[in-house]
Amino acid sequence: MGSEELEDNIFRIAQTDDKLRRDNVDNEYIANSVHYEVGREVRNSIKRLGGMMPENLPTPEKSFKELEKEIKDENKNIEVSASNKL
Repeated sequence: MGSEELEDNIFRIAQTDDKLRRDNVDNEYIANSVHYEVGREVRNSIKRLGGMMPENLPTPEKSFKELEKEIKDENKNIEVSASNKL
């Protein structure tokens, strides 16, 4: 997820949270409806302003999990190399 998509998601989450608090929503069904409504409004705003829709944003070549696994594997290799030198 790039910075633009992250910013959009944070905005959507903040707006949803504010609306749930303002409306004193304490029902899961209504909370889901509010979440959907706010998400739809955010998407409409992005579209109206000529922004790029989230599904059209570029995606990285590797996922966070793939990068994390590569780093762990590299660290294991470094540890094995270091222990072999001792």
